[in-house]
Order: sequence, then C-alpha cells, then structure tokens
Amino acid sequence: MSRNLLEFKSVSKSYLENQVLKDVSFDIRAGEIHALIGENGAGKSTLMNILFGMPVIHSTGGFEGSIELEGQKLDIMSPFDAMAAGIGMVHQEFMLIPGFTIAENIKLNREIEKKSLLNTITSRLFGKRMKTLDFKQMNKDARAALDKLEMNIEEFTLVQGLPIGYMQFVEIAREIDKTGLKLLVLDEPTAVLTESEADSLLQAMKNLAARGISIVFISHRLGEITAVADRVTILRDGELVITKDVKDTNTLEIAEYMIGRKVSIEREICETRKFTDAEIALSVKDLHVAMPNERVKGVEFEVRKGEIFGIGGLAGQGKLGIANGIMGLYETRGEVTINGEPMPLNKTRKMLDAGVAFVSEDRKEVGLLIEDSIRHNIMFTSMNIHSEFLKAGLIDKKAIREHARKMIKDLDIRCTSEKQRTGRLSGGNQQKVCVARALTQKPNVLFVSEPTRGIDIGAKKLILDLLMELSSNGMTIIMTSSELAELCSICDRIAIICEGEVVGVLPPDASPTKFGLMMSGIKDVEEEVQS
Repeated sequence: MSRNLLEFKSVSKSYLENQVLKDVSFDIRAGEIHALIGENGAGKSTLMNILFGMPVIHSTGGFEGSIELEGQKLDIMSPFDAMAAGIGMVHQEFMLIPGFTIAENIKLNREIEKKSLLNTITSRLFGKRMKTLDFKQMNKDARAALDKLEMNIEEFTLVQGLPIGYMQFVEIAREIDKTGLKLLVLDEPTAVLTESEADSLLQAMKNLAARGISIVFISHRLGEITAVADRVTILRDGELVITKDVKDTNTLEIAEYMIGRKVSIEREICETRKFTDAEIALSVKDLHVAMPNERVKGVEFEVRKGEIFGIGGLAGQGKLGIANGIMGLYETRGEVTINGEPMPLNKTRKMLDAGVAFVSEDRKEVGLLIEDSIRHNIMFTSMNIHSEFLKAGLIDKKAIREHARKMIKDLDIRCTSEKQRTGRLSGGNQQKVCVARALTQKPNVLFVSEPTRGIDIGAKKLILDLLMELSSNGMTIIMTSSELAELCSICDRIAIICEGEVVGVLPPDASPTKFGLMMSGIKDVEEEVQS
C-alpha cells in the first residue's frame, strides 16, 4: 500500500453564518488519482482553496483543522506557499494572461534568464528588470509540457482568442512544467473538453501518477472517475460521506452517495418529434464568423419553432463560433432570419430586442457580472432591454427580489440569499445563474453553449429537463455541446461542424460511428459505413 502524501484532519470552514465544510478528514496517497466529488456547493472547491492558500480563505477568517504533507503540518498562506510545497492546482476559472503567448503563460513567475556576462553586468547596473529572458529555452520547456498532453498547437501562439478547451490544456501544461511537483489538483479539467481531448487528458493523468505525482481529480463525469481514479471521496452539504476504492463501487452507487437519493444516470435518447409542419424560427445562410480558433465558414441550417437543434463537433472546428457570431460577439457576415424577419448582424442589441437569448460557454468573461449579486445578474438584461422590473421609471426592488428567489428555487441555485455576490458561488451554480438570466428575458429563441459545463449529475438533469420543458412550450433552442451523449439525450436533430462547415445533420439515434465519421469531416457516412 502506498504511503500517505497528504492528510486533511477535521477541516471546517464558514463564511459568516454559512458553514460550507464540517469536520472533513481523509488522506491522499502518493502516486494515486484520488477523485473528489459532490454536488455543486458541496464544498469541493472550498476545500481545495484551503489547500492552495487562496486569498478568499484567509480574508474570511481562515479555517479550522489542519493539513499535513508527508507527516508535516502545512501552513499555507498563499498560492506561492503551496507551489513551494510542491502543490499545483488548475482552477475551474482560468488564470491566464490573454496578451501573453502560451509559453509565456506556462513559464509565468518562473521565467528563465539568459546566462551571459552582458546580462549579469546589465542586471547589476540597472536591476533585475533589465535582465533578458531565454525565450528559446522557455519555448522548449513549454513545448515539452504541451507534448505530454498531446496538444498540437504552437507554443508561441497568443492565448487571447484560444477556444476554451485549449485554454484548459495550457493551464494544465503550466503545472506539469513545474519542478518538484508532488500533488496536482485538477478542478473539472474535462468539463470544457471534447471526448477525444478528455481521453488524452485522462491518459496524461495516468502517466503523471505512474511517475509518483498524486492527483486530486474533481469531476462530475462519473464514467471518467471509474475509468482512472484509484479512490473516491464524496462530499455532501460540506460533510464527508465516504472514501472508497473505485474498484469496489460503480457510477450508480457513487451518484447515490453524492446526492443522497437513487438516481438514473443514463438518459434515454429522446423520442423522435416531428417538426415538418412547424414554421421556421431560425434560418442561417452562408454564415461566416471570425471567432479566433472557432471560425465559421459558410454555415447553413434551419430550425423550426419548438425544436431543440444540437450543434456538435470537435474543439476548434467552429461549433462555438455559430452562436457567438449570431449574437454579435465576433465579426460576422451572412444571412440570419428570426421568425421570418431578416436580422442585422454584428448588433447584439438587435438580437436581444428580437427575443433571442444566449447562455455563453464562457460564464466568467461573457455570462456574468461576477462582482454583482445574484439578483442583479438575473434581472440586468431584462431590465435594460425590455424595461422589466421597473415601476414608474424606478427599480422595483420587491419584484426583483421575488423573481430572483423564484429562479433560485426553480434552478436549485445553492447560495446564502439572492444578495450573495455571484463570484462567491461554485462554478456550477454560476452556470445556473447564467441560465436564470436568459430565461428571465422570456426569449422565443434560446442559444445555449455548453449549458451543463461543470454541473453535477443532479443539476445536469435539472437543466436538461428544463430545456425539454421549454421546448414543449414552444421555445426554439439551439444547443452547442462537446458532449455527444448530452446532445443525443434531448435534441431533435444534431448538426456536426468540421473545419467551419456543416458536414451533416443526424437524428439523435444515429450510430456513434456515423457521428464519429462526420466529426472527422466525412460527409457521405452511409457509404463509408457500408464499406
């Protein structure tokens, strides 16, 4: 049996009167992949923030209990202390500098200086700021870290404009590049990745563990946990439920431990619904979108009223660019018609006025006012676009409060109250706030990109069931997702995007082989399957 590397001993944490962790104790062994799971708001991220010395912990009174690394009590007051102890962490929300290259982000705060007499003399005369960096060696190190993740992108590429999935790999590569790494915390690392990218990452995790590096793997994808983890620790409402060897359990039992009730993990592919007689709600012709690394090149499709239309494909192929372009977030040309009315492109306000809402895949930069309250986030767009929540020209605080509380209840947003700052919520609950704001607009057409990213199995079912209900009530939904199984579970048709174009449109019950062939760019899948 492997020795214990890290131990949490009776760890508790409260924010004012809200206790988010209650006497949590468990250990992590050297060289193991240890899964940490629980519903959104169960305390996972708080526990890891304690481990990594994040400012939010120490600015709110610290925590009770202790953490030991290799038998020695840790006193981590900042992320720098954690890194010095050999602990690395990749957070749910990215911490990259957009204007820097991938290599510069990977080597940030660990830059390599040129070894030369001139560099030594210059630094002595003018200080460290005059030292020159060894970019050749930095790029070489970055390339090595990227290769371990099988990430086929140039290390000197700017981070700004990269797809979300690529950013995730850069974050992980930065931690892999560090020397003396003993423990790596991965907080929902596969939430923004396609299935093939996730498979590559899981293999990289196994390789790291084989080299003796322990990994804390936080994920809501239970199949991934049973595939790679050695043990699993489950939290519920801030308390430890159980720590168990993965070989002695299964996804169904893990889910039941996690949410405290029996659940159905697999969703049946939705019954085929016919929309041939329904009017066309959205028409897209020759759409081109200049979204970096997600360019769209002449996409065409139609969606009928009440239909759930799925958009899938591999990362960087253009699937995310479609909604972002139609909503005016990137330079776009082509033709878009909403309910028979031609829409001016590159004008977000016009789209909102036409009854179109958007849940972005990037909740931090696009989806939320992170420093504002939950209720402000929920009502902000509707108040500004449709003059909702106003009474005689003044803000109707009672109406805002009542509506926010209703959305919190309906979407099961785990929070202290509607006044809580959105940035203090877990990632999954932030995602629910994004959905709440879109629904508050009462749209006719709803674009949702990666709507269940970072959301636990119970909340995921809630969101998908809600989308089905909205569709049955006449709302037209265009859903973009990296999870093919998720698209097949609720969509009526699914368009596959490859190299910025629609390769084809398949029904949800099409074979995985056909979906796979289309994702690789093959249009005539019937002929390919038969051959």
